[in-house]
Amino acid sequence: MSFRASFCDPFSPDTIDLGPIQKDQIIPKFESTNWGALLQKMDITEETLVYFSPSLEFGNTETHHSILLSAVGDVDDFKFYIFYKRPKKIKSCFGLRERTDENYVTKKTHQSGQTALDCLNAFLIDDYEYLASKIGR
Repeated sequence: MSFRASFCDPFSPDTIDLGPIQKDQIIPKFESTNWGALLQKMDITEETLVYFSPSLEFGNTETHHSILLSAVGDVDDFKFYIFYKRPKKIKSCFGLRERTDENYVTKKTHQSGQTALDCLNAFLIDDYEYLASKIGR
C-alpha cells in the first residue's frame, strides 16, 4: 500500500505536504508530534496569526481513504477531532438513485488520544467497518 501525509501547522496558512510515508512510520509520526507544545504556543500567539488546529492527515493512495487527526483544547487536557474521508455510495430519491461521493467525510469530536490512536490503527489495517462505527457512517 502507498500512503501520503500532510500536516496543518497552526502558524502557516498552507497545509504542508509531507509526501509519501511508509505504513510503519505513521504511528510514530502521530506519537512524536508534540501536540501539547503546539497548543501551548497557540495560546500565547495573537489569534490572527493562528490558522488551524495542529492536524495530521494520512491517506491511502490506493483505496482513497484518509484519516485526519486534529488536536484541540487545553494543553493539559487536549482532545482530538477525527475526520474519516472515503468514497461512499449515496442513495437519493427514496433509494431509487445512487451515486458515489468520492470525498464523503464523517467526524467525531472530543476524542481521547487513545481513541485517536485506535482509529489510526484501524485505518492502517483497512478496518473500515470499525472506523465507520466509531466515527460515523
